[in-house]
Amino acid sequence: MIKSPKLARIPHRNVLSIRSNRRWQSTSAEPPPAEGHLPSVATSSFLRTTPDSALRAPGLQWADDGLSGPPNIALAERETRKMNLYQAVRDAMSIALTKDDTAVVFGEDVAFGGVFRCTMGLAEEFGRERVFNTPLTEQGIAGFGIGLASMGHTAIAEIQFADYIYPAFDQLVNEAAKHRFRSGGQFGVGGLTIRCPTMSVGHGGLYHSQSPEGFFLGAAGLKLVIPRSPVQAKGLLLASIRDPNPVIFMEPKILYRSAVEQVPIGDFEIPLGKAETLVNGSDLTLLTWGTPVYHCETAIHMLRSPPESLAKHIPQSIRSAKVELIDLRTILPWDVETIAESVERTGRLVIVHEASRTGGVGSEIAAEIQKRCFLKLHAPVKRVTAWDTPVPMQYEKFYIPDPLRIVDAIVGTLTY
Repeated sequence: MIKSPKLARIPHRNVLSIRSNRRWQSTSAEPPPAEGHLPSVATSSFLRTTPDSALRAPGLQWADDGLSGPPNIALAERETRKMNLYQAVRDAMSIALTKDDTAVVFGEDVAFGGVFRCTMGLAEEFGRERVFNTPLTEQGIAGFGIGLASMGHTAIAEIQFADYIYPAFDQLVNEAAKHRFRSGGQFGVGGLTIRCPTMSVGHGGLYHSQSPEGFFLGAAGLKLVIPRSPVQAKGLLLASIRDPNPVIFMEPKILYRSAVEQVPIGDFEIPLGKAETLVNGSDLTLLTWGTPVYHCETAIHMLRSPPESLAKHIPQSIRSAKVELIDLRTILPWDVETIAESVERTGRLVIVHEASRTGGVGSEIAAEIQKRCFLKLHAPVKRVTAWDTPVPMQYEKFYIPDPLRIVDAIVGTLTY
């Protein structure tokens, strides 16, 4: 028998791959750096990564010495610590529990640290009479919190995901929101704060990626807050816990670990009801809150210096447009004065949020701004939102507003 020689054969698909790689090497430019050319959450210029910038955060009010916008002498004596968002939330609750003997933290699995570790170690630090688990009933968690707050306690409740807040809707909208009103101001539930992780994670689907803030817009008596970063989360959460009204505090879950800042370790608050202007501009107002703040930052960079694949879609004449970016922060009541003043100057407004378009917060803002600024508008108010479907189990990236959709809205509004 004649043995045929062994031939070194390369599978057809590998040959194609090799040819493809050679073709890429000969025709493409230098590959992009691993971190990319555009800002991400981790590299955002909005994050305060130095102690000095953290201590000088706009609106920061020290609660331990009564100083507001502390002088330089006070700043020199203060310290910061590097924290991600869930650590900042935990730090805020630790301060609240330390300074308020009536404060308690409760919810599903909080004694074990919670799904996102926001309450990690609190039960060991303050005891299981003040940090404790509840049964799996959101309606019961909210109702229990209302009862505690009505008796003068500070109730800090956790709904494990914002998606699960709907069973508590009756308690929050029909009881918590109306408590002070129906008593003629004689009593209320101002000591109630409901924390819940919100917004998309990229793969959460129908029950773990929703943004339900719009459902509470009609509930006069509630406040609704969504922070964008660790410094914001700590200051806004402490302000929420101490506010004389019940507050729903929604924490963007994708930012729990991805957003990292130097955070002052003292007791401070950031006032509720006040938006923050992150980028000053004169040609267009871009309004958002939570995770989309960082998508908007990327979109602004794409407008100024578009990648080659997008360059033909972004006219040269608008690349130098000055976009004013505003973080709303408090969704209810929203800072209508700041937004209206900005739109009066820019003449254009683009609103970005992860919730669906119909019935979303953007609808209310668009209607109010159009009424107040109608004669100054150069283009219709534009909304960039999720689609009017449940959050899909696949292709979630195409469901939520991303930088491409945002920059497309900016271009359309500037060229209207």
